[in-house]
Amino acid sequence: MAETQVLNGEETLQRSEGRVQPYEQWKKDEGLPSYRGFWIENLYDLELTPWESRGGSAAFVNLEGTGGFNDAYVYELAPKESSTPVRHIYDETVFLLKGQGATTVWIDGMPKQTFEWRERSFFSIPVNAYHQYHNLSGTEPARFVAITGAPRVINSFRNREFVFDNPFVFRDLFDGEAGYFQETAQPVGRRAWNTNFVGDVLARGPVAVIGEGEDRPKTMRMSTGFVSVNQALSFSMVNSTIAAHSSSWPIGTYKPSHRHGPGIHIVILAGQGYTLMWEEGRPVQRYDWKPGSFLVPPDGWFHQHFNSGTEPVTFLAIGSENDAPRPSGQPYHIFRSTKDGGDRIFYEDEDPAIHLDFEAALVKLGVTCNMGKIHPFCTQQ
Repeated sequence: MAETQVLNGEETLQRSEGRVQPYEQWKKDEGLPSYRGFWIENLYDLELTPWESRGGSAAFVNLEGTGGFNDAYVYELAPKESSTPVRHIYDETVFLLKGQGATTVWIDGMPKQTFEWRERSFFSIPVNAYHQYHNLSGTEPARFVAITGAPRVINSFRNREFVFDNPFVFRDLFDGEAGYFQETAQPVGRRAWNTNFVGDVLARGPVAVIGEGEDRPKTMRMSTGFVSVNQALSFSMVNSTIAAHSSSWPIGTYKPSHRHGPGIHIVILAGQGYTLMWEEGRPVQRYDWKPGSFLVPPDGWFHQHFNSGTEPVTFLAIGSENDAPRPSGQPYHIFRSTKDGGDRIFYEDEDPAIHLDFEAALVKLGVTCNMGKIHPFCTQQ
């Protein structure tokens, strides 16, 4: 029986040098840059590189919060340009940043389907269906951000032909049926919407505002005692492994802090503010944002979103917080207090300095804090 070999740090480094994961090698071969870090200030002006294999221009976005679980890329088509058709066995969910155009989707042996989109449209591409993007404008570029499951799929199978040229049809997701990408009727008063296409997320999503004559924001109270100023709408789309929801909250308010799994990509749609993110026991980091900003809280990091501007905030969150549970194997309990073994810090348990800093940020813009009736440390009681 061979003896177990123990390598010191230097020997381990020498043996690992030059070893590249299949996903990273694929990106390198595609010739595109990769943006990293915790936050992108503005997706609208992110610098892109021509993508020879697919047409258009693009860049990968691999923020630290994904933990290698999923990824994103920003893609742009010039006026009247179309992308090269492609298919792959990983998920792809698309949010339109600007422009107008159309996407054609099909599987072998079935008619092609083409649906149109515009700024702030949102949809998912069925797994392993051919798809091609078209810019229908004669003067303006079209740009979108796509969140995909490429890293874990490419690294798992380690064979590009299997990933990008696989004849298998996922008929339980898409069988070429007509009308697949039509926006369904939006449910009234419900927080979940089953549809494979949303024409305008900002127009269709919730708007949390302070009602006329009221002295506090509308709140949501759950059986756990959790109080929130948040209004949310989840989208149940074709790709079951990439969930999404839009979220909005009023002027002069912020959400309680919480933590969850990796890969929740947040696109700011309206409003301005900032997010605090920290690993338990480590220093707090702050990221200021505006429409077009993009961030991904890391696995297990607490984070908290603040509306410090003069209008309601709305964002779109793309990713599933339950796909990658914590190392213990137990799921995150984000609606339970940390005092009870959960993953949320209620207002009364947070550091008082957090709220004082928020009020100071509001004063700079002449905005009044609207949390007096729900936050124990608010000066506007």
